[in-house]
Amino acid sequence: MSGQHVAYWDAQAASYDRVTAWAERRLLADARAWVGARAHGRTLDVGVGTGANLPHLVGHADSLVGVDQSAAMLDLARRRARSLGADVELVQGDAAALPWPDASFDTVVCTFSLCCVDDEVAVLRELARVVRPDGAVLLADHVESSAGVIRAGQRVLEAVERRHGERFRRRPLVRLSEAGLAALEHEASRYRLVERVAARRERRKRRD
Repeated sequence: MSGQHVAYWDAQAASYDRVTAWAERRLLADARAWVGARAHGRTLDVGVGTGANLPHLVGHADSLVGVDQSAAMLDLARRRARSLGADVELVQGDAAALPWPDASFDTVVCTFSLCCVDDEVAVLRELARVVRPDGAVLLADHVESSAGVIRAGQRVLEAVERRHGERFRRRPLVRLSEAGLAALEHEASRYRLVERVAARRERRKRRD
């Protein structure tokens, strides 16, 4: 994410939860719960933002780490973690260049963040790199809709919001193989406004 886009999210942090409250209740929370229920072991939340996933991850993950480029978002995530009584390590960093060695986590989560990174495949490759070979990569995002009229609206929104790095017609599910990931499970909301995916690293074929 460019410095300009990071500055934008820093500026949005204070009002973010209030502005997104309607969508959170009606579209996003169910996807977060779906992801949280599948998390286990040492878990990394990439693009942790204000920590909206934390209530869904606590109780499933053995330990929690969150990373985000926005310092202002991380401050709010720290407050949320304290309110939950959760011990969460929060790190400022780039989703496309995660500061952990290969195979560091049992579960890697990324929700509603791939829509605003510069290169979604580069980020997916990082998620695949830092998850353990039998670990889970759990995704949820708003994606290109299955309904034509909604896709038309998404094109308009993307034209307006692209200056902030926001995309409305991406679909991470169809890019998994480019990052060495394979889907194990996926579901979508009505009209495919939100899609959620459980994936793992592709198993390398053995040479004869």
